[in-house]
Amino acid sequence: MNGPEIHLDFTPELRLFVPAERRQGRTALLTDGSSTLGHAVESLGVPLTEVGALLVDGREVPFSHIPAAGESVVVRAVSRPQRVPGAPLRFLLDVHLGTLARRLRLLGVDAAYESEDIGDAALATRSATERRVMLSRDRGLLRRRELWAGGYVYSDRPEDQLRDVLERFAPVLAPWTRCTACNGELGPADKESVRERLRDGTQRTYDVFAQCGACDRVYWRGAHHARLAAIVEEAVREFGDAA
Repeated sequence: MNGPEIHLDFTPELRLFVPAERRQGRTALLTDGSSTLGHAVESLGVPLTEVGALLVDGREVPFSHIPAAGESVVVRAVSRPQRVPGAPLRFLLDVHLGTLARRLRLLGVDAAYESEDIGDAALATRSATERRVMLSRDRGLLRRRELWAGGYVYSDRPEDQLRDVLERFAPVLAPWTRCTACNGELGPADKESVRERLRDGTQRTYDVFAQCGACDRVYWRGAHHARLAAIVEEAVREFGDAA
């Protein structure tokens, strides 16, 4: 770029995206005189999915604003909780976020997940077609123009990832209503109807079952239930009553 010089100041939440040498205070940037302010922000590594407002000399402007020489820009992080246009709120997670997907499903949140790497273009297209919020730690993916909406997952720890998503998007929680394997909806299942799918020990010990309407997987409160219940209880306690 070789045009008007502007000065940008990123709020602390966004500085992790900016090159290390530009993270302290205001940073100068030469623009080309025709590209948008949104493009300028992205050129410094910040996905627009993470930007809440752009203030030019104290005045809020759209991403399409064309910068002029000497402008002072404040780049704010998206506000929380973030309201996404349209309903219902649904998510799409990339191949690296399988544990997060299963935990969201455990809480009854609609969370589609790609278990294979199908490529950024295909993910972005699915996000747009199904109107799902794309969740990823891939900054390049979150800069794709086709996305319906997106959110950067800031941690690599599943428990922190879950807390981050619940705090940011405030989805309605309905624990134990979705299949953690395929995201289908669960319904009550009569023991006799699922008996052939159960081992002898399970048949003798348990009487209450649920079954996925999409993949037919059967669920019961087995030995792992206490660990899962702890995840549910913590999420409901911290982020509001379940539906």
